[in-house]
Amino acid sequence: MPPATAERRSRYSTLQVLYVVVVLITFCVLYLYPNNTPPKRSVQFRPVHAPCDPNINPVSKRIAIIGAGAGGASTAYHLNRYGSPCQPRNITVYERSDYVGGRSTTVNVYDDPAEPVELGASIFVEVNRILVSAAREFGLITTTGDRPRESPETLGVWDGEIFRFVQNEGGYMWWNIVKLIWKYGLAPIRTQRLTQQVVGNFLKMYDAPHFPFKSLSETSFGLGLAEVTSTTGSVYLAANSITPPFSTDIIQASTRVNYAQNLGEIHGLEAMVCMSTNGAMSVKGGNWQIFDGMIRTTGAHLALNTKVSKILKQENGTYLVESSSSTTASTPSDTTTEHYDTVIIAAPFQYSKIDISPPLPNNPDEIPYVNLHVTLFASPHNLSPLAFNLAAGSAVPEIILTTLPSSADSSDPDNRAPAGFFSVSTLRYVNNRGYHPPRIEYLYKIFSPQPVNTTFLSTLLGIRVPSSSKGEGLAAIEKEDVSWVYEKSWNSYPYLMPRVTFEDSQLDDGLWYTGGIESFISTMETSALMGRNVAKLIVDEWASGVAGEGEPREEI
Repeated sequence: MPPATAERRSRYSTLQVLYVVVVLITFCVLYLYPNNTPPKRSVQFRPVHAPCDPNINPVSKRIAIIGAGAGGASTAYHLNRYGSPCQPRNITVYERSDYVGGRSTTVNVYDDPAEPVELGASIFVEVNRILVSAAREFGLITTTGDRPRESPETLGVWDGEIFRFVQNEGGYMWWNIVKLIWKYGLAPIRTQRLTQQVVGNFLKMYDAPHFPFKSLSETSFGLGLAEVTSTTGSVYLAANSITPPFSTDIIQASTRVNYAQNLGEIHGLEAMVCMSTNGAMSVKGGNWQIFDGMIRTTGAHLALNTKVSKILKQENGTYLVESSSSTTASTPSDTTTEHYDTVIIAAPFQYSKIDISPPLPNNPDEIPYVNLHVTLFASPHNLSPLAFNLAAGSAVPEIILTTLPSSADSSDPDNRAPAGFFSVSTLRYVNNRGYHPPRIEYLYKIFSPQPVNTTFLSTLLGIRVPSSSKGEGLAAIEKEDVSWVYEKSWNSYPYLMPRVTFEDSQLDDGLWYTGGIESFISTMETSALMGRNVAKLIVDEWASGVAGEGEPREEI
C-alpha cells in the first residue's frame, strides 16, 4: 500500500472517530439531558371562590355527560373543581358500556382478577399533566412496565424481511447511542429538539391566555400548530432536515404502533407527539382507575349500560335527554326522560347515534376511524427467531415494531401493514394457575390491521400449525402452546390526516362536545384536556349569566 494512501486512510479513520465522539457528546447534552431545570410539577390549579351570598338560594344546575371515557370523566371532574361552591351541581354521566374508561380498559388473563392487562390505551407520559396529577391525587400506583428482560435486545424495528434497527437492553447505554449516531447522524438530535419545540407549544394550551379556548382551530393557528397539522409527518420532518432512514426506521415505527398509520398519511403534529415518550408509565391495575376516580370524586350519578337515544332542546334553552338502560342484552330496556340545563357529548359524535332535535346548525364532521385488531395471548414459548429470518437460537427483541420496506410508498393506504402486524410486545410474566404448581408463561400483545390467524401465531412462536380438523380460529392451537387468547376489534382512533380546522366544543347553546380534539391529537390526556376546557367554558358561562339562567324549568 502506498504510504500516502495509508496516511490518508489513517487520517480519515481518526476524523471518523472524532466525529463520533463530538456528536456523541452533543447527543448526550442535548438529547439525554436537554434541560437542566427541574420539571414542572403536575399540580392542577385550584380556583379561589368568593364567599357565598347567604341571601341567594341558587337553583342547582343539572348536567348530563354522555360518555364515561377520558373526556366525560374529566368534564365531570373539572366542573367540580372550577364550579363555585355557591352554585350547586347535579351531574349524571351516561355510559352505554358496563365500565368506566372508554378506550382505556383492561381484561383479566385466564379470567383471573389478579392478572389484569390493558386492552386499549396503555401508557401516558410525564408531560401529561392531568393524568399524572389525577393518578397522584387518587393514590394510584404507576409502573414503567414489567417486561421479562430475558432477551439482550429490548426493541427491534422489522420491515417484513429484516430488522432495520435493534436497541439493546439498557435503553440509552453508550452502545445504543453510538449505534444511533453512527447510523442516523444528527437526525435523533434534530428530532428531539423539534419534539420539544412542538410539544412545548401544545402545552401552552393548558394555561392562560390560551386556556380556556373556545375555538381549537384558532388556538392551533395562534400557537403555530396549524402549520404542523397542515401537512403529513414525512413532509414536515423533511422540511426540518429529518429524513430517511431515521424518519422511516424510528419515527414511522412509532406512528404505526401508536396510530396504525405511516408518515405519509398522519399529520405532523401527531407524528411529533409519538416521539414525546419521556417518563412513559401506566397505572398498576389499569389506567381506567384514573377516570373512575374522577367520576367518583364528583359525586355524580353514574348510569352504566345506559344508551342516550335523543336530545330534545326546549324553548327555554334547556334539554330533555331520553335514554334506555338494561343490565343484559336479553333484558328489556327501560326508557326514561330527564331534564337538564347543560348536555355534554363526550364520545365520538358519529358513533353516538343520538337523534338531536331540532337539528344542529352544523354537525361535526364524520371522520374515518382505524379498525384495530388487538390480540392478547399467553404462552410458555418465546418468540421464534425463525419468524424473523434469524438463525435458530438467536436473540429476538421483546418489543417488535414495524416499518415499511425502503421502496414502499408511505402515503399509500395499501402499504399500512406489509409485515402483517403493527407491533408484537412481550408484556410480562403471568402465572397460569390451571397447572399445579402454577406455570410461568409469557403474556403477549399484538396490534394488527386484520385478525391474527393460526398460521401467523404458530409461526411467531415456532410451533406446529394446527390442522384444519382442529377447527377455525386461534382456539384451534393446543392449550399447551397457547393457554389463553383474547381478541378485540374496535375503532381505536381516527385517521389523523392533515387538516387545519377542527370541531368547535360548543354545538349549540347549552350543548357541548369534547370529541373535536380527536383529529388534532388523539390521546387519553388530550381527551381529558378537552373535558377540562369544556368544564371551564361552562362554568364561565354560569358566572356571566350567559346560559342556563333563563326561564324556570317546568316539571316533567
